[in-house]
Amino acid sequence: MKLGPLHWVRAAAVVVAVLLLAGCFTKRKDEGARLYAQHCANCHGQQGEGLRRLIPPLAGSDYLAPNRSRLPCQLRKGLAGEITVNGVKYNQLMPGNEALTDSEITNLLNYIQNTWGNKGEVWTIREVADELKYCGGPHGL
Repeated sequence: MKLGPLHWVRAAAVVVAVLLLAGCFTKRKDEGARLYAQHCANCHGQQGEGLRRLIPPLAGSDYLAPNRSRLPCQLRKGLAGEITVNGVKYNQLMPGNEALTDSEITNLLNYIQNTWGNKGEVWTIREVADELKYCGGPHGL
């Protein structure tokens, strides 16, 4: 069976589409790290180490898993009041970011929960959107 020029054009189009699509996913894969560097690293540190007894660490944090359902609202609305992370009490205001999209919050949460030794359950955008419906006051309470 001899293949004609139309077959080769279609095959080339499929290859180009696959390469473009792979590029999109590659950029999305790194979005959590980019968002963390842009919105979180100034306070929580480049490696999620926190700042002494002022700002809690995210690296190896025992706070993330038991507070999973609160995390989307805390990113969007912020957090006020005392929390305990790895046995240390913290009571600094964490500003929220209303401009983050549901997708960005999903990528950010997945980055934080699966970096620096954290082994959190992967978030879907649907889960994040559902949790964000229930954000209470201005600080996610």
